[in-house]
Amino acid sequence: MKIKSEFVRTAIRAVLVLAALAAICIGTFFAMQASGKKRLYDGGSGGQMIMSQSALAETVEVPEEEAENWQEGDIRYQGRHYRYNEDMLTFLFLGIDKLSEVAPVKNGIDGGQSDAIFLLTMNPHNKEIYVIGVPRDTMAEIDVYTKNGDFQGTGVGQITLQHGYGDGAAVSCERSKKAVSKLFYNLPIHGYCAVNMGAIPLINDAVGGIEVEALESINYSDFRIKEGEKVHLDGMEAYHYLHYRDVTAFSSAGRRLDRQKQYLNAYASAAMEAVKKDVTLPVTLYKTLNRYMVTDISVDEASYLGLQMLEYHFDTDNMCSLKGETVRGEKFEEFYVDEKALYELILDVFYEEVME
Repeated sequence: MKIKSEFVRTAIRAVLVLAALAAICIGTFFAMQASGKKRLYDGGSGGQMIMSQSALAETVEVPEEEAENWQEGDIRYQGRHYRYNEDMLTFLFLGIDKLSEVAPVKNGIDGGQSDAIFLLTMNPHNKEIYVIGVPRDTMAEIDVYTKNGDFQGTGVGQITLQHGYGDGAAVSCERSKKAVSKLFYNLPIHGYCAVNMGAIPLINDAVGGIEVEALESINYSDFRIKEGEKVHLDGMEAYHYLHYRDVTAFSSAGRRLDRQKQYLNAYASAAMEAVKKDVTLPVTLYKTLNRYMVTDISVDEASYLGLQMLEYHFDTDNMCSLKGETVRGEKFEEFYVDEKALYELILDVFYEEVME
């Protein structure tokens, strides 16, 4: 009986210890959620939106009876009153044309180009996620530096080049974030994540691979698919599908962007299903990608976002890319944004109509 009672006491102590550990883990998880949320909303860069400074914004005299309902930064467009949604969370995602792990570079112009540029936004008012693709060849204001890192001035160039003017790490990302924010009328961006393309197999396989219907035929290295063929992408197959383009063909970057948008849509669905099965997946993936990734999104912020996204809706209707025209420049292709379409896109995604 003595041995039996001792065994019972030991078992009870073990259960209590496990319960305590579980409580600590759960408490830590929810503490991470709270701190992650606060830091995300506190960290938005870009300052005040400057949509009102566009020639497209209508200059109006606000009647005295409407003055109380008019705030600084509000705009009127086509007779309607709009206000920026300050509860939006917006993130910049960059795919960098390097297969290697992240390693800061000494040459100030060798930070690597951003072959994929996407803005992901979360609107807590309607629980919608939107993804906006920015063509790599978009002509925009970028900051230019020398090999030694000396600032030369601001000029107009392909936005993909901005990441190259930096250290290939945080400095490059901050400069890219600034350029994209400026392109979108000083849009606040709450975080960035730049991933070297060598991480694609890890990202892809973490959710069991992705199935797509090929948008075009590709015959590159050991990867061959035909347009319209359904293929399950595993490992390096995902890399080739997302990275390949025929540089001799006009607007090949645009067709690659279409493949990237298609893949991201499929990946979002797969990732959400995976997170439903394992809520810690965002943190696990974060740690797995660490060697290939540069981000200012912390682990607790990633934890908060991963759990929040389970409540959000996303489909192909919420994914788009900037409208404009691709022309042949002196050396490379150049994409010129349709300013009216961009203005209306920003109003549609980031602003809300104010009812008088």
